[in-house]
Amino acid sequence: QVQLVESGGGLVQAGGSLRLSCAASGRTLSSYAMGWFRRAPGKEREFVAAITRSYGITYYADSVKGRFTISRDNAKNTVYLQMNSLKPEDTAVYYCAAETTGRGSRNQRDYNYWGQGSQVTVSS
Repeated sequence: QVQLVESGGGLVQAGGSLRLSCAASGRTLSSYAMGWFRRAPGKEREFVAAITRSYGITYYADSVKGRFTISRDNAKNTVYLQMNSLKPEDTAVYYCAAETTGRGSRNQRDYNYWGQGSQVTVSS
């Protein structure tokens, strides 16, 4: 079993940047594909980005493509989400998650372990 803890959220103006981190304990992150999801106020949780277990292939939601970058540092047991050119509609609680298939699924039902979430607020 793996425990995930997100950090790096906060308040930023539109056009600014933030980097979220997801630190793992209990097991090495190299055993999992990793994903980032978000839940905006009044909306369902949605896929943001994922990175596969092998080769580090990345996938992005259309809404963040070209602005967000997911990466992993297996030596530090940490996954990152670099968020640039932030918009007010990016305001949400962001969650990292781990899935054992290794594929980097867009479907949150494929994820076995979740962090507690980190609030990101983008002001206009």
